[in-house]
Amino acid sequence: MGMLMVPPMMISLPIKILMFILIDGWFIVTKSLMESFYT
Repeated sequence: MGMLMVPPMMISLPIKILMFILIDGWFIVTKSLMESFYT
């Protein structure tokens, strides 16, 4: 509807930030899991 009026940068930037947070979050979770398994 109003998506054509929004510049692509306004859409891609939040998605990139979300992806970074998700990947970083998964990395922290897996790292803490590994540490709990090996201790």
